Amino acid sequence: MSREQLAEAAGMAPGYLEHLEEHPAEVTPAALLRLSRALDVNVAVLLGEGVSLPPGRGGAGPHPVLQAISDEECERLLAPGGVGRVVLVEERGPVAFPVNFSLLDGDILFRTAAASPVAAADGQEVGFEVDRIDDALHEGWSVLVTGRARRLVDPDEVARARALEVEPWAGGDREVYLRLVPDEVSGRRIRVER
Repeated sequence: MSREQLAEAAGMAPGYLEHLEEHPAEVTPAALLRLSRALDVNVAVLLGEGVSLPPGRGGAGPHPVLQAISDEECERLLAPGGVGRVVLVEERGPVAFPVNFSLLDGDILFRTAAASPVAAADGQEVGFEVDRIDDALHEGWSVLVTGRARRLVDPDEVARARALEVEPWAGGDREVYLRLVPDEVSGRRIRVER
């Protein structure tokens, strides 16, 4: 929903809504009520209730629609980078490891420690998943990439990877760069039909 659409549904001027987005401390109870009705969520959700809970606990919104995402849209969603999950098959079964990532020429690039299970995936087929969930709007998307992970050893390629400044949230020394060359990319989006 665009700002203009939300403003119209809430009976507000788009400029006022923009002001509230930039100055959330100035939101009045009446404005919160109008926005909650327009978004079909309760006021507590708008105020951040449940932000420490795992995403997706709010259930389906009214009239949910599940759609496949095109390859181009998947790449657009991956392009900003962020946090995703590398999925490996270990002796105990599939295991997902969160990693910070970026794109390098359309491939997934991430860093890890030399002694980590992720570094041991060099040359193996792996999965990679990234998603975004918006509990307030009951919408979200997920992109899944499968392909072969390859450790970067060429000095020029490592230099290009370092220039992307992929900084792991976990901190510590993450000197190994892995590049996931996609064999298959798929995505799905859940949206609420209004």
